[in-house]
Amino acid sequence: MAEMTYLSAISDGLREEMRHDESVFCMGEDIGAFGGAFKVTDGFIEEFGADRVWDTPLAENAIIGTAVGAAVEGLRPVCEMQFADFISCGFDQLVNVAAKMHYRQGLAVPMVVRLPSGGGFSGGPYHSQNPEAWFLQAPGLKVVAPSTADDAKGLLASAIRDPNPVVYLEHKHLYRRVKGEVPEGRYEVPLGRVRVAREGTDLTVISYGAMVGIALEATQDIDGASVEVIDLRSLVPLDTEGILRSVRKTSKVVVLHEATRSCGVGAEVCALIAQEAFEDLDGPVVRVTAPDVPIPFSPPLERAVLPQVDDVKEACRELLAY
Repeated sequence: MAEMTYLSAISDGLREEMRHDESVFCMGEDIGAFGGAFKVTDGFIEEFGADRVWDTPLAENAIIGTAVGAAVEGLRPVCEMQFADFISCGFDQLVNVAAKMHYRQGLAVPMVVRLPSGGGFSGGPYHSQNPEAWFLQAPGLKVVAPSTADDAKGLLASAIRDPNPVVYLEHKHLYRRVKGEVPEGRYEVPLGRVRVAREGTDLTVISYGAMVGIALEATQDIDGASVEVIDLRSLVPLDTEGILRSVRKTSKVVVLHEATRSCGVGAEVCALIAQEAFEDLDGPVVRVTAPDVPIPFSPPLERAVLPQVDDVKEACRELLAY
């Protein structure tokens, strides 16, 4: 297996699917000659041509709407938002058209919207958001958020081959920081299954995306405790059995994510545990998240807002001592 960055794995996965299936094509702002804001599609227009790598106007609503029409006609579009924040301009086409098309008309809409999300680089409030919770309440959408390079490639393949619209969250802070062995050729990582990033028996940390690495670093040596780390990978569908299996094993849970707290993924996971595994708990379920504020430009303020290793350590220590 070759070692790839998270970004290279996404690019490789997209290229493999386009080589195999001529119905797969990409569209987005500056993805052609420029290769995309982060270079995920660098070289694509030379290999696949302008018919399959579409440079679009600055019009996210038109990008998503065009993709819906193409998907209904049998193609498999992969849309790139330059930054996840910009999906708000295409929100209506995604949640009111793409997500409901099968329910209303029985039509498959096999399309993917790639969202470069997250902070950690002082991008400020318009380039660093984690908007996944917006889509959890839109029945008809699937939502994935890989944390490793091999998952980034395998989950993208699953998303492209899925008959439903899939929101694919790729964390910008991981693009060139995370590396790993990635299988060559085409393969899928199934949607809706957690990954046990580390086995443990005393406490479980449940997370996804960039925070999985923070969870592993924070708990690798924490007062001799054995801490299990669960990577959700797929937020919709959510692997409820995988979550509950770990909760029943350790009886103490910290839920960690970078997005703001209220009505987020963590709230949904906490509600699931309270309803299905209350009697298995030996302490309260604890959330470590960003507060309900915009992401600041200022590096010190951004660090104060985003969950850090020490925040996770403190939460784990308090819960272990409960």
